[in-house]
Amino acid sequence: MIKNLKLKLFLVCILGAVLTLGGVSTAVAGEPTDAVKTTIDKVIKIVTSEKYKNDKKSRRAQMKGLIEKRFSYEQMGMRSLAKEWDKRSDREKSEFIRLFGKLLENSYASKIESYSEEKIIYKAEKVKGNFALVKTDIERVDGTVSVDYKLLKLKGAWQVYDFIIEGVSMVRNYRSQFKKIIHKDSYQQLVKKLSDKIADIENGNDSENL
Repeated sequence: MIKNLKLKLFLVCILGAVLTLGGVSTAVAGEPTDAVKTTIDKVIKIVTSEKYKNDKKSRRAQMKGLIEKRFSYEQMGMRSLAKEWDKRSDREKSEFIRLFGKLLENSYASKIESYSEEKIIYKAEKVKGNFALVKTDIERVDGTVSVDYKLLKLKGAWQVYDFIIEGVSMVRNYRSQFKKIIHKDSYQQLVKKLSDKIADIENGNDSENL
């Protein structure tokens, strides 16, 4: 069993940014920043809506749709598997993207619904061609967390393909852990661990391990 992927650390920090119920301050705004902020605002509206207060299934479905539109699971999966990506068949790639996306969506949703009183500060935006970096701070009661979003313009829309949490890249972290699992066991075992983790989360058993 691979221990911790630092998944909980990443999700706790990232989801504090997504559920920004305390307020928003925007110092710098451009297309990439607007894209991130728009998604956050819509998630806030769903999470705080009385309409979905007692309808978890509908709330999760609405949140899932928003997250899918803004996050490029294909880019995240491709970059996380690195050299292993080219070894996989088209069917395996599609399956991995589906599982990786579902893992993140379920993990996000289970954490988002329990957060409040955070404030996000949009500090800066850097754009170079079709790539962008949106730098933010999350002000929480227990301190400030730095969360930077890496975005890529795909088919005319800015999509997130990585997060930098307190200087640590989510994609690089997953890449390191996935590589260890594949090297120790196999790619098939990695897929099984992802499937098992998703089942655990959906059954309410969100442990620290993959």
